[in-house]
Amino acid sequence: MTTRAEVIDGSLTGGALCRALSDTTDDFLRSLYAEASAKLKNADDVALIAVGGYGRRELAPFSDLDVLLVHRGVKKIDEIASQIWYPIWDTGLKLGHAVRTPKETLQLCATDLDTATALVTARHLAGSATLAAEVIGSVRGAWLQRGRSWLVNLHGRMQERHANFGELAFLLEPNIKESLGGLRDIHALWWAIEAGLVLSRQDVEALVSCNETLLQVRVALHQHTNRVGDVLHLEEQIAVANALGYDNDDALMAAIAVAGQQIAWIADEAWSRLDPPKTASPIPLGVASGVALVNGEIRLADDVDPAHDPTLVLRVATAAARHRARIDRDSLNRLGERTQQWPDPWPAGAIDDLVSLLLEGDAAIAVFEALDQRNLIVKVLPEWAPNRSRPQRNAYHRYTVDRHLWQTVANASALATRVARPDLLVLGALFHDIGKGYPGDHTEVGVRMFATIGVRMGLSAEDIDIVTMLIQHHLLLPDIATRRDLSDDATLTLVAETVKTKLVLDLLHALTEADSLATGSSAWGTWKAGLVTMLVDRVSHVLGGGDVQEVMWRLFPDASVLELMSAQKIAVRTTLDQITVVSPDRPGTFSRVAGVMALHGLDVLGAEAHSDEQGMAASEFRVVIPAYGPIEWQPIVADVTRALNGELALDARLAERAANYRAPRATTATAPAPLKIRIDNEASSNATFIEIHAPDRLGILHRMTKALADCGLDIRHARVQTLGNEVVDAFYVRTTNGTKVTDFKHQAEIERAIMHAAS
Repeated sequence: MTTRAEVIDGSLTGGALCRALSDTTDDFLRSLYAEASAKLKNADDVALIAVGGYGRRELAPFSDLDVLLVHRGVKKIDEIASQIWYPIWDTGLKLGHAVRTPKETLQLCATDLDTATALVTARHLAGSATLAAEVIGSVRGAWLQRGRSWLVNLHGRMQERHANFGELAFLLEPNIKESLGGLRDIHALWWAIEAGLVLSRQDVEALVSCNETLLQVRVALHQHTNRVGDVLHLEEQIAVANALGYDNDDALMAAIAVAGQQIAWIADEAWSRLDPPKTASPIPLGVASGVALVNGEIRLADDVDPAHDPTLVLRVATAAARHRARIDRDSLNRLGERTQQWPDPWPAGAIDDLVSLLLEGDAAIAVFEALDQRNLIVKVLPEWAPNRSRPQRNAYHRYTVDRHLWQTVANASALATRVARPDLLVLGALFHDIGKGYPGDHTEVGVRMFATIGVRMGLSAEDIDIVTMLIQHHLLLPDIATRRDLSDDATLTLVAETVKTKLVLDLLHALTEADSLATGSSAWGTWKAGLVTMLVDRVSHVLGGGDVQEVMWRLFPDASVLELMSAQKIAVRTTLDQITVVSPDRPGTFSRVAGVMALHGLDVLGAEAHSDEQGMAASEFRVVIPAYGPIEWQPIVADVTRALNGELALDARLAERAANYRAPRATTATAPAPLKIRIDNEASSNATFIEIHAPDRLGILHRMTKALADCGLDIRHARVQTLGNEVVDAFYVRTTNGTKVTDFKHQAEIERAIMHAAS
């Protein structure tokens, strides 16, 4: 008899392995049952039943083994049960077990959803096949009879689960079983079918295929980690991809995304049919030419042929979004089968139809997903194809490229009233990352692509230029705001000369917010929003004809900090997420404060520095509030004071922390970019700008700033960003004489010091 270990370590994968493992486990349990029931006189009164995933023959290597021992009042049933359960436990298997009578089973199924669903797909293992069939048949009958009410409860539970586990297609580390679009959604649809739901043959075949994809991943994950688990962590993705024959981990995650999107779409459509809108009416309501709203769904008229009217797909989509309605399945299938590739140039008015759809906001996202299920988006925009379900493998992005673009459009539509040309805003949102599916820099690729797309759409040359600028500079405002000194006239002049007009500036401002919100929680917050708004306000003043010198006020130091500096002694002040330090101006002051932040595990977002003619210096650090709660500033302030007084062995303490430091789990699938250093004397009117891209390591800011101090540089302004596994640090520095660093040999030594610090 084949052992479980032989099956798990063999050549089988996915569903084939699950079924083989189930069969081997069946043999094992049947032998245990035979031995335990050998002296049983009333053999027809006991049956062993496989339930849950084991009942479906989807037993992954470390899945729980769920079984039910059912009996008709057998007195010594507990002894029989023990003779079965204990040998199973002895093998190390995790067993979910129960002993009940048929009546108890049926009563429990009437009130407990988990028990009911586990038995709906149960099967006989050993003992009386008649008794097993009776119990399983009774449960299925009751499930079918009460199916409607059960499915309402089931759907509610599924929605709660989705809120907790997120969407499979868009997660960096998805839960293969519990996330929206995961295996549990397929199980729920099988249960719904048992309750009377009817799915098309096409949907059933798609679910079977997706189920196999996800089962393969789950099985390979169990085999690789040698333990139970359903979350596919970053560090496991390469091994799982290799085990399953994918070219790389990106290909694996793309396949998971495709399956997750398809499962989620089928499930959403199925649940919506079980719970149609309360306002649905069977009387057709015309909403566009050849398009009507019927029973809460958008339907095509029977005499309309999508092959003769390519723009029909956009009229249907806009109507669906506007009325918050689904597209009728038959109509969607007709659109998919009959819609032709769009012509070049587009039909007159088509661009207006697209803009109308984009301006519907969040309601358009579900419509885009429906169109994509039938390959309709690529018929309108063939360039879309490489972005479909394309993962963005870092913690910064929460969505695949296609969903990110749809979400950016939805966010942009909510900001449409802030700009003079909302049509160009939503087009910029749709196309700003269109180049990500292609080799090369995605911005440069997108600019080249839109030169062709814009003409095909029928946009004017002026509008093509504006949308192209939005694509080309969609990262300009956040990059400048978070890395540059906004009180430097060179910064404002650079942005003003780049955007050229207030129209483009306003469009970029709205696109920046829409894009950042669609990217993820770490991409937008009050700090970043405030910096971007400040930058836009100041550049707007310049574009309006104002003198750049009129906006050169500094936010730091303010009056209260100047007062602290006038006292000529060390002072430390804190707020919720900020620490301000005043001390005599000595080399390395900034570095010491940064080192204390690292010593206490605080991530620095940004920093300002200032020194006066009286020999005093002030620095201000804004830090990330840790997930565990408010910062306890008292010990940090004490260490800052000791460090400034030369009473703290900072480098030794950091080395000790590094030796015991447990590196955080990976938050990106890509390796850190190589060290890159840029020294620029044109970026500022009165300082040398140094930008450093480096792998993130404990104390990296301390070492970088110490290296700058060792090279005789005074830091007057700093911006610090952590992006996944790398940092982007920007410093405005001056020499001890208060000048820019113009000597090339000095610049070379600075680079050498930074490279050493980064290593």
